[in-house]
Amino acid sequence: MARVTVEDCIDKVDNRFELVLLASHRARLISQGAAITIDRDNDKNPVVALREIADETLSPGDLKEDLIHSLQKHVEVDEPEPDPASLIANEAAAVFAEQADDEDQPEVVTFDRMSEEELLAGIEGLVPPEKSDDY
Repeated sequence: MARVTVEDCIDKVDNRFELVLLASHRARLISQGAAITIDRDNDKNPVVALREIADETLSPGDLKEDLIHSLQKHVEVDEPEPDPASLIANEAAAVFAEQADDEDQPEVVTFDRMSEEELLAGIEGLVPPEKSDDY
């Protein structure tokens, strides 16, 4: 049986605790059927995992990312949010399409466009409500 010591792996992974976490995670992956990157030589899965780390056939960074991913309960996918202006335009197009189908309603709905500066100027011109004793 191969004698893999912590000293063989500690220069690849600085923290001994992290080394144990990574090696145990890799050993579990091997027992679940993951392909090994070195000759087994009749070694058990934890020894194979340590030898893979010592021989640098696996990147410790990749193992760490895989470990983190396996422990996550909720994986958040960053998808770009739709542009609010395009949503409004799509809704307006749907309204126009409905109105085009109905000949009873000749009235057309239009939306006013306002720049950010115009909006800020309008907000600054607002007067705060007066305080009353009822509240």
